[in-house]
Amino acid sequence: MAQGRGSATTRCLALGGLLAACLLLGAADAVTHRVDWSFNADSWSRGKSFRAGDVLEFNYDPSVHNVVAVDAGGYYGCGSSGRAYSSGSDRITLGPGTNYFICSLNGHCGMGMKMAVNAS
Repeated sequence: MAQGRGSATTRCLALGGLLAACLLLGAADAVTHRVDWSFNADSWSRGKSFRAGDVLEFNYDPSVHNVVAVDAGGYYGCGSSGRAYSSGSDRITLGPGTNYFICSLNGHCGMGMKMAVNAS
C-alpha cells in the first residue's frame, strides 16, 4: 500500500511540476511595450501585435497626464470611470480583447490622448 500511495504522490508531483513549467513558459512569452503616451497614442499602437499578458509601460509627466483604463464607452465618450494610474511610470497587463486607455486630465482625451489596443 505504501508503494501505491508513493506512486500517486510521485505522479501528482510530476503533474504539478509540468503545470508549473507550462505556466512559466507562458509568462516568458509576455512582451513589455513602452508606450508613447502622448496626443498621438492611438497611432503608436496601430500595426503592432499584442497578446493577452503583454505589459504596457506608460511613462509620462504625472503633473500633466494620467492613464485611465476604461471600457469602450469611456474610450469613445472620454469618460473616466475606470481604474486611474498616476505614478508617471505605470505597468498595465493586457487582458484578452480590446483594452482602452485615456488621459482624463484637462480635456486631453478629447484632444486625442487615448488608445485602444487589441490583445489576442
